[in-house]
Amino acid sequence: MPPERGPDVNPSGATASPGGRRFVTVTSSLRIPVDELQWRFTGSGGPGGQHANTANTRVELVWDVAESNVPGPRQRALLLERLGPVVRVVVSEQRSQARNRELALDRLRDRVAAALRVEPPRRPTRPTPGSKVRRLEAKRRRAEQKRRRRAEPEGDA
Repeated sequence: MPPERGPDVNPSGATASPGGRRFVTVTSSLRIPVDELQWRFTGSGGPGGQHANTANTRVELVWDVAESNVPGPRQRALLLERLGPVVRVVVSEQRSQARNRELALDRLRDRVAAALRVEPPRRPTRPTPGSKVRRLEAKRRRAEQKRRRRAEPEGDA
């Protein structure tokens, strides 16, 4: 079965622009056009009786980052480095294809947003004078406690 494309898929979470083009909003700076997403529906594996054998509820969602012209240069570099040239999400947890579609879109959004997130660099800080005093005091207490546990030498008595 060839993958389905475009707005006729009508996934939830997609928003329409004034030009009628539909988008999936990932972050405020990245909106993926729905027609760049490839959908494929197949039968889910495992038990389930007659429904599982006839309904194509497993959803596979693919977005080709390398071919997309949506992300800017920095976003593209981050996505290619962290996710690779193609982002693929497969969902088959629910019995409903519509629910699996929603889950697939949510997971795609989450994965792409996480890949675009940049952690601020850690700034090394110095210990405060109070923390130095507390550390040394605790060290002294531990040493004293260990010293008291030691057996008395035999020659002193």
